[in-house]
Amino acid sequence: MPITCTYKKYQLHFTFDAGTSRGILRRKDTYFILISAPKNTDYFGIGECGPLQGLSIDSLPALENTLTGIASAVMQRGLPATIEEVSAWVNGLVDAAWPAVRFGLETAVLDYMQGGQRQIVENNWSAPPFHPIPINGLVWMGDRDFMKKQIDEKLAAGFHCIKMKIGAIDFETELALLAYIRQQYDQYTITLRVDANGAFTPADAPGKLHALAKYDLHSIEQPIASGQPAAMRKLCAESPLPIALDEELIGVQGLAAKQQLLEDIRPQYIILKPTLLGGLHNTQEWITLANQLGIGWWITSALESNVGLNAIAQFTSHLGVTMPQGLGTGQLYHNNITSPLYIDQGSLKYDPKKHWDFSNL
Repeated sequence: MPITCTYKKYQLHFTFDAGTSRGILRRKDTYFILISAPKNTDYFGIGECGPLQGLSIDSLPALENTLTGIASAVMQRGLPATIEEVSAWVNGLVDAAWPAVRFGLETAVLDYMQGGQRQIVENNWSAPPFHPIPINGLVWMGDRDFMKKQIDEKLAAGFHCIKMKIGAIDFETELALLAYIRQQYDQYTITLRVDANGAFTPADAPGKLHALAKYDLHSIEQPIASGQPAAMRKLCAESPLPIALDEELIGVQGLAAKQQLLEDIRPQYIILKPTLLGGLHNTQEWITLANQLGIGWWITSALESNVGLNAIAQFTSHLGVTMPQGLGTGQLYHNNITSPLYIDQGSLKYDPKKHWDFSNL
C-alpha cells in the first residue's frame, strides 16, 4: 500500500533557563516524522527525532538532508510486513550514525502500523489499567537559591526520588543542598540521585565520591567524562556509592561492542536514553546484556516533547519496571504538544479522557 512520509521541524521553548554541564538551554529544535496514507492524512503515525546538540552523535548540520533522504526511501520501499520486522527494516534504512533518526522512524512506523492512535507498544500505562510510572524529580543546575527552590517544589509535589544535577556550582554548596534534603528525609523516605555529567576529573573524583556518599545516595551518573574506560573501571570498583553510566553508552554500536564496554567497566547501573541509543530495539539490547551481567538500569527521556516521551514511557511500562525512571521532562516546555500525559505525586500518568492536539504542527 502506498504511503506518504514527511517530517516537520518544531522548536520547543523551555519554561526556564535549563542549566546543564554543556551550558544553558532555552530552546530545542526537534523533528517529527509523519507517516500517513496519501488519501487519508487523518490516519498517521508520528515519531520524534530530537537529537541533543553537543551530546548526540547525529550530525546536526546534515540532519534535515538525511531526513529528506530517509522520507524518500520509505515511500519507495514501503513499510515492513509485520511489527516484528520493524527494527531490522529501520536499521536497513538508517545508518547507525543517526540514532535519533532511527528512534523517530521506528516509533512513527510502530504508531502507524498499530492504528495511528499513539499506541507504540503493548503496555499498561497508556492502556488499561493505566498504571502510573514512578519517576524522579529533576533538579536542574543553577545558583543555590534556584536549586533549593526546585528541591522544595519537588518534595511538595510528592516525589519520593530526587535527582540533582551537580558540577556547575561550588561543590560545598551542592553538598549543603543534599544535606538540606537529608535533614528532612532519610534514605528510606526520599531516594537521592545525582548526575555529574562528567564534571569530575579522575584525580578529584574519588574524594568527591566519598564526600557524596555521606548523604546516602542511590547513585551518581557519569562522574567523569566518557571515553576513559580504565579510570571509570577503577572508580566503579572502588566507589563508596553506586555509579551509573550515561554518556558512556552513546555511540557504542553493535552487540559485541556493548557487551565489551559493560564487561570492561562493570558499572553498578546504566542509564538508557532511546533517542541517543538508536531506538527501542537497540535499547533492549543494552537491557538484555545488563540483565545477563547483573547490572541495574533505568530509562530516561532526553528532552523530547510529549511525542517522544509517550513512546519511551510505553516501552518502559512494557518492561514492567518498579524503580523510579527519568521520565519527567514533559513539563519543561511552554509549547509542548498537548497530550494525555501528566505528572502527579511523583509519577508519570496517562489520562485516556484527554486527546492529542497536533494543530500547531
